[in-house]
Amino acid sequence: MKLNEIRDNEGSSKDRIRVGRGIGSGKGKTGGRGVKGQKARSGVAINGFEGGQMPIYRRLPKRGFNNIFGSEYAVVSLGRIQTAIDAKKLDASATIDAAALKAAGVIRRVKDGVRILADGELKAKVAFEVAGASKPALEKIEKAGGSIKLLVVAAEASE
Repeated sequence: MKLNEIRDNEGSSKDRIRVGRGIGSGKGKTGGRGVKGQKARSGVAINGFEGGQMPIYRRLPKRGFNNIFGSEYAVVSLGRIQTAIDAKKLDASATIDAAALKAAGVIRRVKDGVRILADGELKAKVAFEVAGASKPALEKIEKAGGSIKLLVVAAEASE
């Protein structure tokens, strides 16, 4: 076999159909669109139309809302952080913050900050500087001898 002899198998690709190019082609005149009517015209957009029946998007109830003031955190588990430390991607002796996690490839983007969850085990003594952490995560970090500084202080209920 030579490079100049390489080709697709016979019948593996079809020629594209040139629509509306004479009756001899079999796709001339109406171009496969049938005869007359809305769908034979250009610019038809009737997706979601159910023939006058109440469409499904109107039959189903509306639920929930989007809180425009809500914060969205990048979530990281303790197990994931320990894996990165074991792989020498994170330096356990330095302070671990959002920038360090992003540089190590633990998180893809920082969003409104980083929140640590308690999944997995943390063996290293690590100092964190993050937006938030769950209570079990705080306990695990302190049990491993580490410390954590929370950057976003939870809003206290005003009286």
